[in-house]
Amino acid sequence: MGNGTTITEFILLGFPDTQGLQIPLFITIFCIYILTLAGNGLILAIVWAEPRLQIPMYFFLCNLSLLEILYTTTVIPKLLETFVVARTVICIHCCLLQSFFHFFLGTTEFFILTVMSFDRYLAICKPLRYPTIMTNNLCLQLALSSWVVGFTIIFGQMLLIIRLPFCGNNVINHFYCDVGPILKAACADTSILEFLGLLGTVLVILGSLLFTVISYICILSTILQIPSATGRQKTFSTCASHLTVVSLLYGAVLFMYLRPTAHSSFKINKVVSVLNTILTPLLNPFIYTIRNKEVKAALRKAMAFPKTHHPEQ
Repeated sequence: MGNGTTITEFILLGFPDTQGLQIPLFITIFCIYILTLAGNGLILAIVWAEPRLQIPMYFFLCNLSLLEILYTTTVIPKLLETFVVARTVICIHCCLLQSFFHFFLGTTEFFILTVMSFDRYLAICKPLRYPTIMTNNLCLQLALSSWVVGFTIIFGQMLLIIRLPFCGNNVINHFYCDVGPILKAACADTSILEFLGLLGTVLVILGSLLFTVISYICILSTILQIPSATGRQKTFSTCASHLTVVSLLYGAVLFMYLRPTAHSSFKINKVVSVLNTILTPLLNPFIYTIRNKEVKAALRKAMAFPKTHHPEQ
């Protein structure tokens, strides 16, 4: 342990280079947050209310929407505070708690997206066996496993971080409590924790990405064997939305955490984090509804006003 005063709180810098733009940015991000909650909440409500949508694909989509609601709620309220308060302070336990939920929910999202790719693989490549394989029981097991494994991985690492003494620089050059800046504030050797964090990141991101890529290789191979161009287009459209979300999420995370200068370029990470933390959760409801005829039909049905029947005179 090095010499220094024990830290009891962290200071979140947010975006200090945006002087004069705090109010417009606050309004913009606040509106995005409300739209994110409304969009993902609407998907949950539509799937719950429409019996035809209560199938595995939409069950997993509901898990994803719930994750997006919780994920943004973990980060955005504190980000909004950085625009209206001169010195945004967060207690050390609150900071560690925010970091835990941020990475727990983010890790779970990778697993849910992987499960969704597996569901699309079965539906397209094994259509006759799909109903007997993807049962309600298996759906529940896959979703629950995604949440439990995501929780276990991050909780184990967070238990080690909580035990660290903090007496270094308490300024975090980010808009949320990222693990990198937290470890820099520790007055103890964190090399093992950094290695475990990198190992966990590689296993979760690259492992789930590999499984997803293999699933889509099989899917594309099956689609190319469909003789009709219309049939190929219709089949591919069932997984195009999921593929778009996967590309956005993995692209942003791979750039942030697995490039050589990942831990030294906090300014670049903050900009990319905006895509991963703010824009992607907003876009998900639109991506899944714009191309989805079933969801649009259920939405029109929900918004339709019942006809008024007048009694005969």
